[in-house]
Amino acid sequence: MAPLAASAATLAAALLLASSQLLSAAAARLPPPPPPAGAPNSTCITTCGDVQVPYPFGLGPPHCYWPGFNLTCDNRSRPGHPQLLLSGAGATALRVVNISLANSTVTVVRAGVNITSRSRSLDGSGAFPLPGAQYTLSEGNELVLIGCNVVVTLIGAGSNSSEEVIGGCAASCSDLEANFRLDSDARSSDGELLCSGIRCCKAAISGSSVPKRVVYRRFDLNGSGDKNPVLAFVAKEGWFDQSPEADTILSSISGPPTPNKWEIPVVLDWSVPLNDTPVIDAVAFMPWCSAKSAHRLCKSKWSFCLDHDVGSLCSCALGYEGNPYITNGCQDINECDHPEVYKCFGKCTNVDGTFECRCPHGTHGNYTIPNGCRPITGIIIGIGFSSGAGFVLLVLIAFLIAQRIKRRRVANLKQKYFRQNRGQLLQQLVSQRADIAERMIIPVDELAKATNNFDKTRELGGGGHGTVYKGILSDLHVVAIKKSKITVQKEIDEFINEVAILSQINHKNVVKLYGCCLETEVPLLVYEFISNGTLYHRLHMEGPITLSWANRLRIATEISTALAYLHSSSTVPIIHRDIKSSNILLDDTLTSKVSDFGASRYIPVDKTGLTTRVQGTIGYLDPMYFYTGRLTDKSDVYSFGVILVELLTQKKPFSYLSADGDGLASHFANLLAEENLIQILDPLVIEEGGEEVQQVAKLAASCIKLSGEDRPTMRTVELTLARLQASKKNAEKNMVAREFDDGSIGMSCPSTKEEPSAEESSRRYSMEQELLMSARYPR
Repeated sequence: MAPLAASAATLAAALLLASSQLLSAAAARLPPPPPPAGAPNSTCITTCGDVQVPYPFGLGPPHCYWPGFNLTCDNRSRPGHPQLLLSGAGATALRVVNISLANSTVTVVRAGVNITSRSRSLDGSGAFPLPGAQYTLSEGNELVLIGCNVVVTLIGAGSNSSEEVIGGCAASCSDLEANFRLDSDARSSDGELLCSGIRCCKAAISGSSVPKRVVYRRFDLNGSGDKNPVLAFVAKEGWFDQSPEADTILSSISGPPTPNKWEIPVVLDWSVPLNDTPVIDAVAFMPWCSAKSAHRLCKSKWSFCLDHDVGSLCSCALGYEGNPYITNGCQDINECDHPEVYKCFGKCTNVDGTFECRCPHGTHGNYTIPNGCRPITGIIIGIGFSSGAGFVLLVLIAFLIAQRIKRRRVANLKQKYFRQNRGQLLQQLVSQRADIAERMIIPVDELAKATNNFDKTRELGGGGHGTVYKGILSDLHVVAIKKSKITVQKEIDEFINEVAILSQINHKNVVKLYGCCLETEVPLLVYEFISNGTLYHRLHMEGPITLSWANRLRIATEISTALAYLHSSSTVPIIHRDIKSSNILLDDTLTSKVSDFGASRYIPVDKTGLTTRVQGTIGYLDPMYFYTGRLTDKSDVYSFGVILVELLTQKKPFSYLSADGDGLASHFANLLAEENLIQILDPLVIEEGGEEVQQVAKLAASCIKLSGEDRPTMRTVELTLARLQASKKNAEKNMVAREFDDGSIGMSCPSTKEEPSAEESSRRYSMEQELLMSARYPR
């Protein structure tokens, strides 16, 4: 037994020593050396001029950089002043001024365009072609337009090979001789250029976007024709406002042709293309890279690999910083050196990846505030124990310490995502009602259980921006859980905006939001489950299933009721800003539900509108909002008018183009004015609609007028449609009554079709008809 007791004592001592080392090793060690920047090879150069070149970027031989991330240090163009140049197609004029591993961005400076002819209408380089698939435009850029009476739109690649607007603005001039001459009114008191639509304008650009082409259109206000030059380019946000070259650019474009070039900074997002299939974590719901790809890319021990739409990125784990792409690149952060940041004013012990904080021995209290630890008064009672009991206790302590560290790491990760996903802001937004705050925040464990750990069989669908899952919560509510694919701050802001708005809305024709989850890298939204898809798919899906005229009129009335409620009946008026048929959901009874409030905005009661970045969908977007950036409730009226046109014609507004080159809305208005509307109406509408079609068409035309002041309010639209629907029901009742008087019940049918459509009810007659038939032919 003696050897066994000796072994037990030795093991106990080892466990005690290990626990002590785990908690206090970092406090006694020296500060770590700075992590290396480039590839682990002495022949690799890591600087060019005053710019640091961290791996995966590199100079020289192929082993110094990841494929596709090679740079060039040019010392010939300006001897003694080396310039770091980006390599790749179209990148010969891109000079690198900063590379950020933490933000995964690279800031480049490109040569501006030559103004060689005053008749040149547009700078074709405004689309800014990217140097490779590993780069996208960052959200920290803006589109700058200099010109007169012109609208410029930057088009980018969207999901499923489609196109989407990633930026656009309009500039106008009233005095052609002073088109580009700046005066004292053109700058603010601190000298900042006021580029807000007169002579020039700016527009924010969607993050992680891939620009494809620039589209411009003139709106000639003073008969100047197309002789004035136009310049459009992408630049880092705020550069043009403060640039001393702004005056020169504005003067040069209006003066004689000059060969001048200007250097324009642009911020690019970058990631490493791996063609990897992500591994979804069912708990944290994060798109990890596969183990093989992570091993190839992320070389530091304390790093992890995340999958993105265009590639993969490495990041240092929580509590570490440095370069995750190289060995030993991620170094531990000594949180004890920053007590104000990490709220530790007691005894701080640095541990790899985290820290321990407690009141010093002999004190107690709150160590998160200065002077929060106070001396203990009383007697400390010692506890004796035998060697056998001590061994068991030490094993238990070691186990508890390991569990505590593990729980703390998970909690820290959840807190990090909570802060990143604006959790504190969300709590503040819903703090006016505590019941909402408690109900809206749903733990990730609850959603994992509701979807069987986000099983693929629970997927309802998805697109370029995310995936929707079907789940059943613990309270037996059937829900739809929406999760974005990528972590873009713009999408997180829209997520918070949607939660804040929907949490205050309770309307039968607005999709109900049950809650949200903020503990994952990408936030999750939990809606009521709507089973019948969208109005867009119902109108444009292939096959015999379609919508009757009665259902189209009812759906239009329900949408107008919801929008009228948002504009005038809610606590604070709300403008949806993205009304379109794909954002109208249909339930089992084809009742409409307005959804997707990510772009919506509150309008203060003392204001009629506000100026925002233009956002919406081509075909549904209010032209006046697009030209001026001024958002009002009449912008929603225009979009609703386009939906009315879509219901009447069954045409797609974003892709329709007439023989004259007009879009759906303008072509519809022209045909109505020419009294030739039958040319574009859906045959089913002509067959079933009768006189109501003409009235709805006139209402749609009034909604899509160019001037917002000429459009009706949504309350007026709602009352008009409700009156039409009521008159339709009365007409049906009168028809049945006449048939009853004539003894013709069962012999006539208001529709000329031989069989009902697939979406109609199984009833052959209305409820009124059945009651009358029962009275006339008793059983």
